[in-house]
Amino acid sequence: MSLAQLHYTSAAPGDEGTVGRFTAVGPGIPTALLSEIEPLLGYEPPGDVPFLPTDAELRSMPQAFGFTHLSDGSRLLSRAVPLAAPGAASGQLRFHTHAVLLPAGARLPGDRLPITAWRSPRWVSVTPSGAIPDPLTSPHAGPGLEREALGDFAVSRGPWLAAVFADLRRVRLENASGGTARVALVERQSEDVARWIGLASSVLPPEHAERLTFTTYSRRPSLAPQQVVGVLPEDAHLLDAAEIRVHLCGGPHGRPSPPSGDAWAETAARVWRNRAPELFDQARLLHGEPFAAGPLAVTALCAGIALGPAERSTAAVWAAERPYTLDEEQTRKLVGALTAASIDDRSGGEFDAVGRLFCALDGRSPAAVTAPLAAMLVTEAVRGGNGSLELPDRSAFAGPEGKAMSEALAPEILAELGGSGAALDIVRTVQLLRVARLLDIDCAELLPSLVDRVAPALLAAADFAWGPALLELLDEQFDVRTALLVALDRIAPDDPAAMERLLGRVPLPFTGTQSLPHLRMCAESRAVRASCGEDRTSALSRVLRTAGISPFAEPLVLRSAVGLVWADREPTATEARMLLEAATSDAHRSAGTWSHLVSAALGAAADDADAAELAHDLLRGFPHQILGRERGALLLLDFARTMRGAGTEPEADGAKAPDQTAPGEGWADRALALRPAAEPVEPGVLEHAFGALARRLLAPERPDAELYAFVHTGDPDLLAAYGRAAREEPVLARLRSDPAFAADCYLNWSAHPHAGAHWAGTSTALLDEVLRPAVRELSSAGVLAVEEAVERAGSSGRTDAFRAWNRRQTGTLGRIGRRLAGKVRRP
Repeated sequence: MSLAQLHYTSAAPGDEGTVGRFTAVGPGIPTALLSEIEPLLGYEPPGDVPFLPTDAELRSMPQAFGFTHLSDGSRLLSRAVPLAAPGAASGQLRFHTHAVLLPAGARLPGDRLPITAWRSPRWVSVTPSGAIPDPLTSPHAGPGLEREALGDFAVSRGPWLAAVFADLRRVRLENASGGTARVALVERQSEDVARWIGLASSVLPPEHAERLTFTTYSRRPSLAPQQVVGVLPEDAHLLDAAEIRVHLCGGPHGRPSPPSGDAWAETAARVWRNRAPELFDQARLLHGEPFAAGPLAVTALCAGIALGPAERSTAAVWAAERPYTLDEEQTRKLVGALTAASIDDRSGGEFDAVGRLFCALDGRSPAAVTAPLAAMLVTEAVRGGNGSLELPDRSAFAGPEGKAMSEALAPEILAELGGSGAALDIVRTVQLLRVARLLDIDCAELLPSLVDRVAPALLAAADFAWGPALLELLDEQFDVRTALLVALDRIAPDDPAAMERLLGRVPLPFTGTQSLPHLRMCAESRAVRASCGEDRTSALSRVLRTAGISPFAEPLVLRSAVGLVWADREPTATEARMLLEAATSDAHRSAGTWSHLVSAALGAAADDADAAELAHDLLRGFPHQILGRERGALLLLDFARTMRGAGTEPEADGAKAPDQTAPGEGWADRALALRPAAEPVEPGVLEHAFGALARRLLAPERPDAELYAFVHTGDPDLLAAYGRAAREEPVLARLRSDPAFAADCYLNWSAHPHAGAHWAGTSTALLDEVLRPAVRELSSAGVLAVEEAVERAGSSGRTDAFRAWNRRQTGTLGRIGRRLAGKVRRP
């Protein structure tokens, strides 16, 4: 096939405004195409060219060897070289470009790649006077592109190889989709750029290599249309286009490229650094996708080339996905390369990939081939601490290799499993137990102490990523499952909510032969609570039924049930009384749930009548358990029960409750005497006790001496409780309906002028804010009835004082009223 050629030469002297001119154009080249070709044929010398270059300087100047796609589908292969102008005096540097046009779809003779024509002897530097064979009829790589020379160059450019290859791959893939990505190679010699193209042509898949466009030199790299552009160091600052990836290669100006993160590129770089480009063709025989890293990595490993962790992982995964692609010899070599003892940089991902490969080969390849993989995985599981490995089956260790592994690893496994467990790692422990089973290592003696350490660690775990591995272990090893479930059931009463959370995330297998009452309750409690809603006493009964054992026979199930039903709060006083009735005090004492009952009493609201009854029962039922401040607070609540008129009862041991005082014997002093032992006392407890006393003193049948003593305590908390009790609706209703009660309140609240400032403030507020509004609501007959009641209980003077007080809108009793009040008989 005869290809059309072109010659383009520098403009003649005096042709200002032009770069050059065509001096010969082969037949069949459209004139319209010449305008597209002409900008590709010019040559701009480097900026530091001497005014009158010598022959040596001229030969050292870069040559622009390029391969470019044209708009009509044809391709242009060209070489531009600098020339000395005729006549040294002119000092003008000239150039000549010789080009060959390949029609669309045409290939170089022999299907060679364009870079092979770089040193063709048929490139000329002058326009020929006659026809000559085109430079592509006998492509010749020439010095610098032979395999040995390229190998030397690859070694010299080792720090840049992978990054350049990765960018070349990116350029080819992006541009195939219409992109404009480019790679700039900054080298001092255009010959080195040509060597880069030679390396790339061997690395890239053939269909990509033959379409890779390039130029070995350009003074305007940002404008160059080729995918790979050679640039001199002094022009590197012109590379500012975002789509250009720049590599400063070799020499003092070069900077090593960062890791590419591209397994294909990294592997290709290692192949060239090992001077084995024939492996690229061998890898293509494995029929991988273009730029697939797997076939190349497998081929390199089989050839004995050392690769990095990511590349080894890629090879293992690729082979695992295609277990029938490699023959037995290739598989043996790959396994040997992956398991080589000299490798010291294996990653977790690589071990996972090797595990996948083992699973793919197990049963398909001879045991002798897969044994090194199994040994590597198990050794890593024990010595490397990789808890995520997919371990082999026991069959992989049935032969002598397994016995040797067992002898080597048993001391380490037993020593670690039998350790103190101060920093117990669940994943690690599960993995070691599984390895011990694979290698038939007997751990029976260690199992009791081991599960006692593992069980609390399961409850304390922040996440449950180890769940699947644990379930697999329990499915494999019945003895471990039995011992661990018993240990978990034993500790469940200490934190049943945590056990419920564990079972919600990791469905531990319950066997029919083990009772495991606590675990069964924890497993069912969530559904039971949801069905019972706020009826927690019903939920308690149902949860206890799931245990399959009575709390009288096993009191700890009561602790687990209470912890599950009331995990988010303490029982109310009403619920606590029902709990106490549902099980004896002995059961609560053994289960330790009496503390929940105490908390329910002390945390009850001030108006919860069950709190005082509960306190009384607790003091009787747990006289030796409830001590200190909690006992003092319960005595305050029991005092409130006494004030409500329930009287006193003997304690469980037949003795009277300590410091109990029967009604009518110094109530206020008794209340104040109980408070110090309860400090710091809950506000609800204090309000409960003091409020009950205040309500008793507001009753008509109260002892006057108790009211007198109460008022004269001057205690602000007691008097404040009295003020709050007087404002409650029952008192207000009685004031409006019972003249005798209203008169009694008036006489009491207007008396005791010398009881102190706290009483003065309380009484004044009660008269003005409580009694006066009630009296104002009465009819005239009602007011008259109150006056008569005041006169019967007091005197005519007190009646006059009441009338005077009732006529005033607000304020105090006045001077006369205070004087009369001072004459009131005191008990």
